[in-house]
Amino acid sequence: MSGVAGLGVDERRARVVLSLLAEPDDATTGRLLQQRGAVETLRLLDSDAAVPGLSRVDAQVWRDRLSPQEVERLSERLRTVENGGFATLIAGDVEWPRALDDLGERAPYVLFVRGATSFLARPLEDLVTVTGSRASTSYGERVASELAGDLASRERLLVAGGAFGVEGAVHRGALAAGGDTIAVLAGGVDRLYPRGHHDLLNQVADVGALVSELPPGAVPTRHRFLARNRLLAALSGTTVIVEAAARSGALGVAREAHRLGRDVAAVPGPVTSVSSIGTHELLRAGTARLVASANDVEHLPPQHLQERAELSADFQRRNAPVSESPGRSM
Repeated sequence: MSGVAGLGVDERRARVVLSLLAEPDDATTGRLLQQRGAVETLRLLDSDAAVPGLSRVDAQVWRDRLSPQEVERLSERLRTVENGGFATLIAGDVEWPRALDDLGERAPYVLFVRGATSFLARPLEDLVTVTGSRASTSYGERVASELAGDLASRERLLVAGGAFGVEGAVHRGALAAGGDTIAVLAGGVDRLYPRGHHDLLNQVADVGALVSELPPGAVPTRHRFLARNRLLAALSGTTVIVEAAARSGALGVAREAHRLGRDVAAVPGPVTSVSSIGTHELLRAGTARLVASANDVEHLPPQHLQERAELSADFQRRNAPVSESPGRSM
């Protein structure tokens, strides 16, 4: 078999190929993966056959979006990825985080991991995502670091992105406490971003794990940061927002966590701080519960999903996700 389909000899390899072709959270690709599997999805991509659920025009749009200009170049990139020494996890693997299955058709095609893959198999309730503003205040960074350290001391596994500000403080706090931490990246696990966190992310890889749904070599883009929000939310039983301005990307993580029925909490800030407007709105709308310590996080009271949805309806309406046509830069 020639063409793109010839590269996907089994489900794992076919999913890696799709990660090289499709942007994260691609609706058509995700649906086909759920319904047909990766090998069949590549066959559909490589043929003129009807694509289930799509008109002929929409099917061609999907093919035009994903089809590589040169199959040989794609094959070379695939070999580079496979020889990179990074672990790949797909649904059904022992160490695949089952929590990601809650995303349904939005689940990642594959995960690339640098570090301890076993961390991803830990129970959902063991993991806590802590995120917040990149342009954090000294208050936000101190709270994030102390909260992460205290949670790590209680054997919770911390999850965050790799950005400056709150997320960097989360990793430093967990590491200082001798705890475990996972950084979910919006680029390849070999592209440590931002560069100013090169040493910190290497530390995370040494004692924890760097995780990405993007193949090695992929560079971060705005769409990829937005798509990553669903992974930060899905991996953990609880998401805590430490500091977020009115339009902070951290609010997107809170929205995704809420949709998944995860616990959402927020740390209040000074009423005079613009850096806490978003967290205060989460609390006002009832989307998040107020926490000020690791003990508060550990003892969040149960809340019925319907009650959460009703309380946060206003927040959801006023903070609808930004629509964007994803790029394909690598």
